[in-house]
Order: sequence, then structure tokens, then C-alpha cells
Amino acid sequence: MSTFIQSFAVAAVIFAASLIGLALHPRLPSKHRAAETYAVVRLGVGMLSVLASLVLGLLIATAKGANDSADTAMRSYAAELILLDETFRDYGDAAAAPRAVLHRFTRTLLHDYWPEVAQGAADPVKTDRLLEQVREATRALAPVDAGQTWLRDQALGINVGLLRQRWLLIERAEPAVRPVVVMILVSWIAFIFASFGLDAPRNATVIVSFAFCALAIGGAMFLVLELDSPLAGLMKISSWPIDNALRHMLATP
Repeated sequence: MSTFIQSFAVAAVIFAASLIGLALHPRLPSKHRAAETYAVVRLGVGMLSVLASLVLGLLIATAKGANDSADTAMRSYAAELILLDETFRDYGDAAAAPRAVLHRFTRTLLHDYWPEVAQGAADPVKTDRLLEQVREATRALAPVDAGQTWLRDQALGINVGLLRQRWLLIERAEPAVRPVVVMILVSWIAFIFASFGLDAPRNATVIVSFAFCALAIGGAMFLVLELDSPLAGLMKISSWPIDNALRHMLATP
């Protein structure tokens, strides 16, 4: 289910809860509509509103942290790709084979996450397999002096680091915000709006206000869900680091 649909569902649930509150008011016995009853309800709702605000703020902070972490990791990954390419270049023509596979891997990585900016078709080989091919081709190098031996060892170390970071990027695709937390928060907010409806006048202005408030909260949930999916959606992290790395590789002879 897309984040837009989920956010709209949240807004619909909250708006429906407010309408239920409006509909319940005339049906409640008179003793349940006393001022003292509403005062107690307001106290409880006030405490619940504070809790809901804190949890919503925590969700936004968590999602923003996950998004920033993924963006930093992708920039670091791009820097390591450039460093590995330069290591192969310094090794000489003998490293042309692993360097070519590295270029294929970077192009495929760009196509996997940002197909709208990738140029050319993606490699048919699985992305992770390409990076393993880079490692195998690097291990097959036969250094002729101490300098090339050092460069090969450096390339192998960088390659292992790229493999590790690749799996970390895959793990970061798992949402940091758990659905059960969102469900509990939405139930709290729905109850809050239902209580608002119990004590609100029955007119179009109130209903429109409830609709706008529900849409605003749905927008906040949209922000949380989008930030929590850094490699997908409308707010996914920028392709610039990987695109820049690929351009640097192809521009360097």
C-alpha cells in the first residue's frame, strides 16, 4: 500500500471519528451531557493529546534520523566507489577488467534505485553479484612489484567494505517506524477527535474544520512514512552521489 493511501486512510479514520462524536451527542442521556462530565473528558483528552503530540514528534524524529542516516551512508558509499576506481586506475592497465565491472555495478546500482535518472539499460546480472565479480577479478590480479601488491590489497579492502555497506543499505530499507506504533497513535488521535465532536456545535464550519485538521494529521503521517522510506517514494534520497561517482569514473581515463 502506498504512503499516500495510508495517509489518506489515517485522515479518513480521524475525520470519521469526529463525525461519530458529533452524531453521538444528541443520543447520549442528559446525565452524560452534564458540564461536570465534559470537564472530566477534557482532562483525560488533554493528557492524551500531550502523549499523542510526543509520540508523533518522536515518529517524525525517528523517520528523519533514518532518512539522514541513509543519505549519509549513500554519500559515503559513493566516495568509496570513486576511491576503488582510482585505485584500479593507479594499478594500471592490468586492472581494466575489475574496473569495467565496477563501472557496470555503479550503473546498475543507479538504475536500481533511481531509474528515472539512469542512462542506459540496467545490467542483467544481479547487482550484488557484480560487486562480488569485482572482488574476484581483483583477487585474480598478479602484481609485478610491491606498489601493485599494495594497491591490490587496498582494492580488496575497499571492496570488502563496499560489500558490507551494501548489505547495510539493504537493511536500512526496513522501516524504522513500526506499524503498531502508528496504529496506536492513530487510535489515540481518533479518540481525541471523537471527544471534540461530543462537545462541538453541529454546523458546517465545525465539520470543515474537522476535515482540515484530519487532512493535516494525515499529511504529518505522510511525512513520517515518506521519510521512513529513504530509498523509495516522493522523498527518497538524492541520486546525486552515485550519479556523480559514475560520471567521475567514466570521465577518468
